[in-house]
Amino acid sequence: MKINIANKLTIFRILLIPLFILFFMMSKKYQIGMDNRIFFRNISGVIFIIASLTDTLDGFIARKYNMITNFGKLMDPLADKMLVLSAIILICSYDLSINSIWVVIIVLREIIISSIRLVAMERGVLIYASKYGKYKTAFQMIAITLFIFNFHLIDTHFYYFTYTIFYISEFLVIISLFDYIIKNKKVILEGINE
Repeated sequence: MKINIANKLTIFRILLIPLFILFFMMSKKYQIGMDNRIFFRNISGVIFIIASLTDTLDGFIARKYNMITNFGKLMDPLADKMLVLSAIILICSYDLSINSIWVVIIVLREIIISSIRLVAMERGVLIYASKYGKYKTAFQMIAITLFIFNFHLIDTHFYYFTYTIFYISEFLVIISLFDYIIKNKKVILEGINE
């Protein structure tokens, strides 16, 4: 089976996740000195940005050149979840910049949405990402990038800007969850009534 360019980008994004985790974890090692920690954190930030950009690029290519496949429908949103959840959990574990309750909310949202998608898939219904879901992912990726590059800076304005973007993303996490539930209540009720 020939893999198209959009799916290759999705696979590339998945392969970048362990690299991102590795460099991020290296930046947590206190014995290597602050300069090295900043270097490793910056590398992890660049990797995260590249991975985030592939998310936009693979979707654009798939739609423009009619390269939408079942693999892409399943793996593209899964790759996003893996990337974002890995980053948010690592940031939370590093210095508690993000309160763990927000991580719990994000994880629960992803579990609920994935469950709805599985029920829908059993009925042959494909649930596409909603506009709120796309906005949520974009704001999360921007917030994560800001957190990654902000860890060694002492700048109050940058600090508050970072948290503002993050809280907007959290608002969109909740809004997009309710949007999915309302738009797919028929599929959910059919699954409950079986």
